[in-house]
Amino acid sequence: MKRLLLCTDLDRTLLPNGQPPESPQAREHFRRFVEQESVTLAYVTGRDLSLIQQAIEEYDIPVPDFALADVGASVYRVQDKHWQRMPAWDACLSKSWPNDARERIATLLLHEQAELRLQEQEKQTAFKLSFYVDLSVEYKQLLHRLQRLLEKHQLFAHLIWSEDEEAHIGLLDVLPKTAGKLEAIQFLMQHEDFNHTNTLFAGDSGNDLDVMLSSIPSILVANAASAVREDILEQKVKSVYFAQGGYLGMNGCYSAGILEGVAYYFN
Repeated sequence: MKRLLLCTDLDRTLLPNGQPPESPQAREHFRRFVEQESVTLAYVTGRDLSLIQQAIEEYDIPVPDFALADVGASVYRVQDKHWQRMPAWDACLSKSWPNDARERIATLLLHEQAELRLQEQEKQTAFKLSFYVDLSVEYKQLLHRLQRLLEKHQLFAHLIWSEDEEAHIGLLDVLPKTAGKLEAIQFLMQHEDFNHTNTLFAGDSGNDLDVMLSSIPSILVANAASAVREDILEQKVKSVYFAQGGYLGMNGCYSAGILEGVAYYFN
């Protein structure tokens, strides 16, 4: 197999922590696949470093070569189980995110928008501000309103919406304009000399949409959120494979869907 950069979300994409069952042996098949020297594995997730490491231990998934954490607000290289934050990415983000940006944005949004509740302190980082939002809110209108409010105050940011279906709560992440899962993957592709012919992304939720609506070949696992599936179909994206099940007798959910997508693109 030719050289491949396999980028995958964790929760409910690789990790079987959604409602549908996981196919037996799916994770073991995944482990054997990514152990190939030709495969570079990157986890692309909203989790921070400690929660990524916790997931690796809890679910017995492979240690990656790279971790694009905090919804793309931080990038780590992993060598001999040593996690090294990549300063080149931090330098890129610093250019569009002044030192006081996070505090100014938090003060403005919490004062102006009653729908927002700041997430716990441990979920905030230097380049990420995270809020909870009730699911009764029309999120597309909310994002448009917030974007206009920020720009009015000369604050430029990337707003990312997703939903925690298990907790029944909306999640809003505010990042530097140059940050996000897509931007972090593009940085990694350039840094490690990959391109659109040998890069794949797998995801399931709203914060994966930026990548899936791009030209990067992507895989939507069979257990993905229905709203994400509808958004992709509505925009008639041609670079996304919808896992359906049947590959190696598996159901297409979680790691089974990732492997099905790899087979679709490269077999």
